[in-house]
Amino acid sequence: MNLKRILRHPDYSDITKNNDIAMLQMRTAVRFSDYIRPVCLADSKSLFHNGTNSWLTGWGNIGGGTLPFSETFQEVEVSVIGNRQCDCFYKDSPLKVSENMICAGLILGGKDSCQGDSGGPMVSQQNSVWILSGVVSYGRGCAQAGYPGVYTRVSRYQSWINSEINSDPPAFIQFSSTGVDADSSFICPVPLTPTRTSSLTTTPSVTIRASTPQSKFPVRPHDVSTTTKNPLHTLH
Repeated sequence: MNLKRILRHPDYSDITKNNDIAMLQMRTAVRFSDYIRPVCLADSKSLFHNGTNSWLTGWGNIGGGTLPFSETFQEVEVSVIGNRQCDCFYKDSPLKVSENMICAGLILGGKDSCQGDSGGPMVSQQNSVWILSGVVSYGRGCAQAGYPGVYTRVSRYQSWINSEINSDPPAFIQFSSTGVDADSSFICPVPLTPTRTSSLTTTPSVTIRASTPQSKFPVRPHDVSTTTKNPLHTLH
């Protein structure tokens, strides 16, 4: 990669994974094509309610392989899981799901990001516009039931991103979810254990994550299709 500078967030913590975001400055301009296009960023007022459809893309591990990368660009559709509920699932983890994070996946597992996807995009579509809501950060294993993926919440970093870019700033778009967010009143049940049903079929998972996962909570692969619909160019 023709990189000029890597700018990591000054308050990033390798212990908590908080502020797990960075920007890459290229030496030369990126040439857009049918496969490389810019994506709008979620602005600070964006709301991603529980259940918001989201897409993950990457070349991460798709399960069972010895290498952390797939030879085929992968994509998978998942749903946002509210922070209250997500934090319940990670109650036995040393990591807390903070307001700087956003979770997505399937409670019963089967679709997720994984090793090799770190730093990749999580996007949602609003009308005809694709908006970057998250950046692959961490998770327990890959596509495991009860452990959705945890992503850096891009909307929390609008001020920091703008403060570091002197020209040609990115486009920030407000993503608006309608109605009342079911997560706002969510209370952790005891115990909180997802139950699989015989009708559930899981598919190989694919990857998208950022920091090196701790041994007890390895990053998991997410289920992804092999198409390259909506190729994206993102920061991080």
